[in-house]
Amino acid sequence: MKLIIREKYLNLLKSVKNTQEIKVITGARRVGKSKLLLSFIEVIKKEEPTANIIFVNLLDLENEFLLEYHKLHDYLLSRYIPSVNNYVFIDEVQLCPKFELAINSLHTKEMFDLYITGSNAFLLSSDLATLFTGRTFSVEIFPFSFFEFCDYYQPSNLDLAFDNYLKIGGFSGSYDYNSIENKYSYIDHEVYQTIVLRDIIQKYNIRNNELFKSVSEFLIDNIGNMTSSRNIQKYLETKPSHNTISNYISFLNKAFIFYDVRGYDLKGKKYLSTDHKYYLVDHSLRYAVLGSKNLDFGRMLENIVFIELKRRGYEVYIGKLYKKEIDFVALKRDEKLYIQVSASLDQEETLKREVAPLLAIRDAYPKLIITRNRFEQYTYEGIVIKDIARWLMEKY
Repeated sequence: MKLIIREKYLNLLKSVKNTQEIKVITGARRVGKSKLLLSFIEVIKKEEPTANIIFVNLLDLENEFLLEYHKLHDYLLSRYIPSVNNYVFIDEVQLCPKFELAINSLHTKEMFDLYITGSNAFLLSSDLATLFTGRTFSVEIFPFSFFEFCDYYQPSNLDLAFDNYLKIGGFSGSYDYNSIENKYSYIDHEVYQTIVLRDIIQKYNIRNNELFKSVSEFLIDNIGNMTSSRNIQKYLETKPSHNTISNYISFLNKAFIFYDVRGYDLKGKKYLSTDHKYYLVDHSLRYAVLGSKNLDFGRMLENIVFIELKRRGYEVYIGKLYKKEIDFVALKRDEKLYIQVSASLDQEETLKREVAPLLAIRDAYPKLIITRNRFEQYTYEGIVIKDIARWLMEKY
């Protein structure tokens, strides 16, 4: 498989090299956590030829003896070399029961710069404060962006490339397969089913597997729609409690397969507890799991925009202004963006409907409509309108 250098993540790791934090590389299955680790090791080798690099892949049968935390701890200590920078990289750390005891002990000795990756369901961002007594720095990895997709395939036509990205998505492991059916089979089995049927069900000891799958598939079928446990309960043939459904949704969010987006009242400047939307970590999961039945093209574009905003480091909310809704309010430090996403603006009526919520906002922050028009950007009553493929290719 062709290797793409993911500079954004490498630069982030470079920025925290040799700091005291335990660096934890997180993200969904098959997003390239291990490959990033190996790429960063190559960077260190070039920049510090004398550095002592200790890499342990716990999936490797040769390292089976390290699947006991005392032995892992003692092995790493035995590899320490004084008077040089010592880097420890542990891949699939969750395979070692009580690994956190070994990592915490090593961290307190201040001998190593520590980096770990692990299965998304066993090494969650929400668990880090509990697992580790020291400070952690999380690097969340996403599937390939459209920019990275183009870097991989080197297309000659941007619009055709986006049409392909819309179908294939960003799980680069699927790029090894020629047919779309095999690509979706990879995404379904290697990503979705492994996360849902193995990782989450095992970690949380879920007994009703079919119910859990039904909740997951409901969320996939309703990306970008307002959703609640009550909506899901009405849909299901059996009627589990709201708490059960809420727990299932929480498990899926923690495993980086869905992202929960809350509403924000722009007038009252407060978060809304009852308004939630859910988006997939990669839109290709929608095709791979459910096919194209009942497919809402606009929602797929919305999912792509949401994940791109997350890649770019924004906090993202649903904007509420009286009875109007803004698809995304994106915040990053002093920066704020108001964004509407529309499959098409060909009809004047559609254009007026999309701009109305943005025109109702009285502050001076940028307002943007992202659509699929294949044109260069233009403005309409002060609102910037951009084609999604061209917006995705912008440097940030």
